[in-house]
Amino acid sequence: MANVKAHKNALNFEPSGGETFRYQEQLPKLPIPELKDTLARYLTSIQPLQSVEEHERSKVAVKDFLENDGPKLQSKLLTYATDKSSYIEEFWYDSYLQHSDPVVLNLNPFFVLEDDPTPLRNDQVIRASSLIYSTLKFIDALHDKTLEPDVFRGTPLCMSQFSRLFGTARVPTDNGCYMAPGNESRHIVVMAHSQSYHFEVFDEFGETALTEKEIAANLRAILRDAARIPVSDIAKTAIGVLTTEKRRNWARLRAELKSDPTNRQSLKVIDSALFIVCLDHVEPTTIEDLSSNMLCGTYRLDQGLQIIVCKNGSAGINFEHTGVDGHTVLRYVSDIYTDTILRFAKTINSQTKSIFHSHKQKDSAANRARRDSFGTGLSFDINPRRIEWNMTEPITLGVRYAETRLSDLILQNEVRVLEFNNYGKYFITDMKMSPDAFVQMAFQAAYYGLYGKSECTYEPAMTKTFLHGRTEAIRSVTNASVNFVETYYSKAADHDKLESLRKALKSHTNLTRQCAQGLGQDRHLFALECLWNRMNKDTKKPLIFTDSGWKVLGHTMISTSNCGNPALRLFGFGPTVSDGFGIGYIIKEDGISFAASSKHRQTERLLKTLEKYLLDIQIMLQKEKYPGGISQRQRILAMENADELNNGYSYFDNGENFGSDKESSSGSIDGYLSRSPTRKVGKRLMLRETD
Repeated sequence: MANVKAHKNALNFEPSGGETFRYQEQLPKLPIPELKDTLARYLTSIQPLQSVEEHERSKVAVKDFLENDGPKLQSKLLTYATDKSSYIEEFWYDSYLQHSDPVVLNLNPFFVLEDDPTPLRNDQVIRASSLIYSTLKFIDALHDKTLEPDVFRGTPLCMSQFSRLFGTARVPTDNGCYMAPGNESRHIVVMAHSQSYHFEVFDEFGETALTEKEIAANLRAILRDAARIPVSDIAKTAIGVLTTEKRRNWARLRAELKSDPTNRQSLKVIDSALFIVCLDHVEPTTIEDLSSNMLCGTYRLDQGLQIIVCKNGSAGINFEHTGVDGHTVLRYVSDIYTDTILRFAKTINSQTKSIFHSHKQKDSAANRARRDSFGTGLSFDINPRRIEWNMTEPITLGVRYAETRLSDLILQNEVRVLEFNNYGKYFITDMKMSPDAFVQMAFQAAYYGLYGKSECTYEPAMTKTFLHGRTEAIRSVTNASVNFVETYYSKAADHDKLESLRKALKSHTNLTRQCAQGLGQDRHLFALECLWNRMNKDTKKPLIFTDSGWKVLGHTMISTSNCGNPALRLFGFGPTVSDGFGIGYIIKEDGISFAASSKHRQTERLLKTLEKYLLDIQIMLQKEKYPGGISQRQRILAMENADELNNGYSYFDNGENFGSDKESSSGSIDGYLSRSPTRKVGKRLMLRETD
């Protein structure tokens, strides 16, 4: 019960003050749309996905809801929302946390970072220590509230998600999960060869405790220690694999771990870590292998955020999606990638400034002297420690069977990549088209070209212009998109095909703008359904929530999201339904990257069809604009004059009715205080002069 209370209290927690949260009090609440407007949008969204007969039945269900239960539920929702930061937030969080399947492939998305622009720094230890150090600067700015707030085209965005980005763990119970924030976290956890290590990175005064070189020395000591463990023993103590189990099974095994004093302390160290760093021993040779490794790898912890660095220096981020959306993590990734470049630039020009204005790099020896001057009670040990486990028989068997089930899960899924380099944003805007809408219609054309039909498609629209805003669902299949794909694959003239494309793009762009204003249908109807479930547990649901139209909308066959930044090479996520596709894409200036996943449907063939469409539509557009052919000079001038259109700020979310996390102000983690010391837990590693 205490955990549930902490969970609810976290929803009411509102970060404020400083530069970071200076706009929070100005942000409006997410609007609750008029019921009749939502129902009209709902019918419009499902009509292209239904037969005439099915749609008539759905119209009857909607009419019944509007005349009977709907207005009463709407009134209850308006009353419920009066003292809430967001009317959808609690329902959204609960749906994520009640999710009982493994979080691997189902909830955790991934980013693949671009390589460090200085090739000599693409060494595993150097790259990892650089990313860790930049992350500490980001966290320091966040703690000091000096991190610049997000602003989109002059409009402030909600920054509340950043309070859940670090030091937060998802804890399983027999009845769903809860989010446990480590409000006093000062350490990180590093994984190497399935073994876990930890060391403190902030001192008792909240200052960065290590230099980049000292972090690198710790990582080398960890790799050296992990290499000594016999191969036959590595899998036996790979406790991290337990977190990939179904939630109830992981809850049972977690209770077994906590029954042992050593394991309980070790678990506390991991739960309260700021973030996890995975030093993978693999060296992916293809972009597909790299993407798969970042998405699901071999073992995963469901900690809030993980930095993954492969042996060859390739790096990425895997994050638990409950509490944060892709836009929040994208800001973090963009900042730390920029900081690593600026730090290198500073070695060339000492006047180069950091993006973290408040961060003052201090000599670590001087810091330690200052700490020691306050007495031995505050002495500080920077050495890493191996986290040790008492492998009882139930835990040993749990690890063994969890690894088997995880291997099954990984083998049931595939990831394929298309890095399309023929054109990108410049060409699309030169054609006077919205880049995001253009790519969404490309998905529709590719799927129709392969399967001969249009199916439920999801794209998130960011709603962070509102207090505690997350996303609204853009349903990309419209009457205009269906008309476009049917026209495109007909014998119609190219002119007619392009005109139908333009109408579909206009429809999608208008839909995106509505959703960004909180005027979609999915979130509103989902909140009404959740409210009904709370009030009428044993009563038959209104017909609208059992109708085939609601089921069609909830079965996202093509889950997509645009999450781009020059710091990223790729990003992706698993399919949200067993027979669907998950497609992450990044629209770059002169290219578009796609990472598509499915449970072994024709993923590669879908991307090949997509590539062919992109090339064919380019030829059509060029012939229309330049009937006499296009010269190199015209191409350059067109790129220089390109005026980017509104892309609806589409950022990552996975298209399912899952929700988000909460931050507790209690300061407790799973029954123990986060202020409890962790520095003495585990075997202390020795550093060498050469590290």
